[in-house]
Amino acid sequence: MQIHFRHAAAAVALLLGLAGAAQAEQKELLNVSYDVARDVFKDYNPRFITAWKAKTGETLQVKQSHGGSSKQVRAVADGLEADVVTMNQPTDVSFLADKGLVAKDWNKKFPNDASPYTSTMIFIVRKGNPKGIKDWPDLIRDGVTVTIPHPKNTGNGRNTYLAAWGWALRQPGGNDKTAAAYVGAFLRHVPAFAPAGRDATTNFIQRGQGDVLITFESEAELIAREFGHGGFDVVYPSQSLLTEFPVAVVDKVVDKHGTRKEAQAYLEYLWSKDGQENAAQNYLRPHDPEVFKKYADHFPPIKTFTVAEVFGSWEKAFTTHFKDGGSFDQIYQVK
Repeated sequence: MQIHFRHAAAAVALLLGLAGAAQAEQKELLNVSYDVARDVFKDYNPRFITAWKAKTGETLQVKQSHGGSSKQVRAVADGLEADVVTMNQPTDVSFLADKGLVAKDWNKKFPNDASPYTSTMIFIVRKGNPKGIKDWPDLIRDGVTVTIPHPKNTGNGRNTYLAAWGWALRQPGGNDKTAAAYVGAFLRHVPAFAPAGRDATTNFIQRGQGDVLITFESEAELIAREFGHGGFDVVYPSQSLLTEFPVAVVDKVVDKHGTRKEAQAYLEYLWSKDGQENAAQNYLRPHDPEVFKKYADHFPPIKTFTVAEVFGSWEKAFTTHFKDGGSFDQIYQVK
């Protein structure tokens, strides 16, 4: 009996050791992302985890971190160990490339300049649109207040600023002087900047701040899911900025964690049919033409322009407008 007991005890110890080893080997990814992407990846992560398990047999955990996009990339640069970043402006990923954390040619590692879907900036107004907001000129009328996050610290805010500037620049006779005048007037109608995109939404919806919230097209449906369709209307301006959502593997971290294969697959899956379906279901415009056609009723037609078309590149736009002493500081100082 004693011999059998020793054998049984050894078997139990072996099994516990194998279980512990399996648990220790379970991979975990951290996706550091922008503020209003919570729901997108809350839906996406289980889809990818299930597909990865079916393909490889590996059980994977994915954790999320969200906040203002520029704040997030600074945290990664300062040591937050993100395996992947999923942002809403290319300059954030380029910042990490300059720090040696992601590949210099990160935008060539995935299709579509590493942006798996797009969106645009639209207006959310109070139910019934009591201020009669239809287009960008209406935002600088007397008595209209606008809610946006800070253009210096958030991708949402920068995209809004560039959308306003680009609209003004593309008007008949438009030039940098007239665009600066319009954006200066626009900023005077923003009583205070929210620290991040979701904060701006909360201020507008729950605290009743502002007549107009400017945000990504996708955010309108997320607001409706959380608060109902009864409290606001969506207004599509005559034209707006086409927004991109670049992604990248954080090379230094995945090599440390041994998660390169999983991180690469996690981002590649954003371009799969399932990943594109998830984007469309969250009102992000998918690149896949079949998926876009299937969800075409989610995406009213709107004339858009890109940062490259209007500003030359994101790097030029950032240097001109958002670096210290740039056009934003010059305009906002005289606000």
